[in-house]
Amino acid sequence: MHAATTTRHLQAHTYRGLEPGPRLIVTGAVHGNETCGTRAIERMLGELSRGELEIVRGTATFVPVCNPLAYAKGQRVGERNLNRRLKPTDAPAGYEDHVANVLCPLLAAHDVLLDLHSFRSAGKAFVLRGPADNAGTLEPFVHAAAEGALAAHVGADRVVEGWMDAYASGIERRRARAASGDTAAAAAIEDPTYGIGTTEYMRSQGGYGVTLECGQHDDPQAPMVGYRAIRQTLALLGLAELALEPPARPFECLRLATVVDRLAQGDSFVREWTSFDPLAEGELVARRADGTEVRAPGVGYIVFPDAAARPGHEWFYFATTSDRPL
Repeated sequence: MHAATTTRHLQAHTYRGLEPGPRLIVTGAVHGNETCGTRAIERMLGELSRGELEIVRGTATFVPVCNPLAYAKGQRVGERNLNRRLKPTDAPAGYEDHVANVLCPLLAAHDVLLDLHSFRSAGKAFVLRGPADNAGTLEPFVHAAAEGALAAHVGADRVVEGWMDAYASGIERRRARAASGDTAAAAAIEDPTYGIGTTEYMRSQGGYGVTLECGQHDDPQAPMVGYRAIRQTLALLGLAELALEPPARPFECLRLATVVDRLAQGDSFVREWTSFDPLAEGELVARRADGTEVRAPGVGYIVFPDAAARPGHEWFYFATTSDRPL
């Protein structure tokens, strides 16, 4: 069973158990070149269609391809990044806006999200979780314990948090540069809600969820990572009669502390970095076009380095160890 490449509709496969329970949605290919989630979902759909597995409680919905245009092109985006500024709109301006108008109500109709992704460079799987419970304005939340349990059981032992805080603080620094005349920064300013993707939207609607980065895009094991995570999630929520495996302890918990923007086309890394490469305090990471050195502000890790980032946009994140328990 393989997802069709039509760009005119989303396929959503829903199974409703005869007993009440939580409503789970599993998503793949939010970015079109990240197909491990699609393959994992297809395998699960095959088992369900053959009766090898049953949803006995609650609801399970599977969306193998969330961005059909990007998937058909075999690239990250169709017209823009679906996993940014994800929200319904009365005036859709592009393809991903139309997708959001279908995907967002689908997310809002569920309680829990497992979003399956992959990444460019080599590395092991990791899971992104949301904030601690809070009543703030950026990302208020009340399901941290349940979300932590989900993060603990999807199979990854590296857990990353702090996305929205780091992104929003980066926007404020970008505004300050724009106010001083930086045209690249001015062109790149977005509302902090631009950082809202699938899991952030899910939390805004009263649910919770995690993003599982299953491995490198072409890693043949990445679909298996996603498939096992689906089974673990079904078991954790009691939707299927499956044995729940123990968490992947010990966990390495990290927090995205800050984001560094690329300021000019001549800004360049001093070497090819991979996410989660360790950094010593003061270690040279990059040089600006004007020769200014960019050094690590402390002991930590580089995360999501993007050598091709446009001037004014995020270049890499600096992460530190988190003492927040899982």
